[in-house]
Amino acid sequence: MNRVHIKTYGCQMNERDSEAVAAMLRARGYRIVADEDECDVLLLNTCSVRDAAEQKAIGKAGYSLSRKKRNPDFVLGILGCMAQNRGAGLLDRLPDVDLIVGTQKFHRVPDYLDNLRAARESGIPLGEAIVDTAEEEGSQNTIRDHMDDGEGRVCAFVSIQQGCNMDCAFCIVPTTRGDERSRPMDDIVRECEELAARGTREITLLGQIVTSYGRRDYPHTGGVSPFVQLLDRVNAVPGLERIRFTSPHPRGFRQDLADAFARLPSLGEHVHLPVQSGSDRILRAMKRPYTRARYLEIVQSLRAAQPAMAFSTDVIVGFPGETDEDFEETRALCQAVNYDMAYIFKYSVRTGTPAASMPGQVPDEVREERNRVLLEVLREGSLRRSQALVGTVQEVLVEGPDKTGQRFMGRTRGNRTTVFESAPRLVGTLVPVEITRASVSTLYGDLVLARDGLQSPEPAASL
Repeated sequence: MNRVHIKTYGCQMNERDSEAVAAMLRARGYRIVADEDECDVLLLNTCSVRDAAEQKAIGKAGYSLSRKKRNPDFVLGILGCMAQNRGAGLLDRLPDVDLIVGTQKFHRVPDYLDNLRAARESGIPLGEAIVDTAEEEGSQNTIRDHMDDGEGRVCAFVSIQQGCNMDCAFCIVPTTRGDERSRPMDDIVRECEELAARGTREITLLGQIVTSYGRRDYPHTGGVSPFVQLLDRVNAVPGLERIRFTSPHPRGFRQDLADAFARLPSLGEHVHLPVQSGSDRILRAMKRPYTRARYLEIVQSLRAAQPAMAFSTDVIVGFPGETDEDFEETRALCQAVNYDMAYIFKYSVRTGTPAASMPGQVPDEVREERNRVLLEVLREGSLRRSQALVGTVQEVLVEGPDKTGQRFMGRTRGNRTTVFESAPRLVGTLVPVEITRASVSTLYGDLVLARDGLQSPEPAASL
């Protein structure tokens, strides 16, 4: 009972949590397998941002439990946000689940699996499922292990902060992730140094509200926030070529952060800046502590610091009470900002949030139409931004083979996925790529061979 498969739903935070669990299990002697059909233990790391995400995970769990009829020793565990949100109540729907572990208890998973394995090997009946969703002080410091599979990956996530103290009317994250908790700055820098020494060239700093990092733990020094102080230190790590971060909040963007994009060479010129709505009235209803005008000021300050800045965002359409006029303000803002990419969500009722009981719930067909209109606006904008790069030379960090395995891919400093002919020896290096064509989300190009002494890559057939 030592072959484990982890299936992850949701955001990069969940991906990073799964990575840490996998590393801890591997250190304990478990094998992490890529094929869930070959596993003895299936762990579902779940998401609760939308009800549909929970239902998808519940459906997967129900289907997977059918394996117990063929193999009574098969173990199914549910981890993460849905486990935290529903706790032991999941057993009403899934009575045969063996393990339910919340967001502050990921580091306990190896111990719990050891207990389950020992019980099975001893022939001891398991009885009730193990359920642990309690809060634990210092749990944010346990998400530090990475998969130890030899040479480091080109790109890695580093968790710096967990939890959220905001009270957005639509969001369940404060319930599933708890209050804000930040890791010590020295520990984060040490983790980045270790990753760089193993070959990592790009690090993405992660947090529920990453820009809130350390605001209760470290002083502002000379008008510089703890988060920007951390960026300064990570920028100085030898071997690191790029830094990114997600997910921030507009509240965290002050001039010190805008200035960081102008002066820190490793900080890629891409910002994910969630707007949610372009209407001040809806922003107030959402309990988002900024206005449309303030949001546009932030965009302007970032583009002043870094003219090539690329923006992505999150938008909710059909929030309770949203009128045609409110939606038009959102559409107009999206056109004004000219986003490179956006995640558009049709508002869906999330039990346990203030918005769930608000009056003026928008009909499904209206939400669907607004979603369609905004997707088209953003598709056109993204394509326009991509095509503007055709003919330019972009610095690309080579990450590895593309999905076809025939060419290679990497991302520009502005976070655009780029596909081109390359060679395995260039993985992990920065290369100049001349962009020859573009789609909505992907650039295609050719290596500029004369620059930096690069030679012609080996033919794709030799990969």
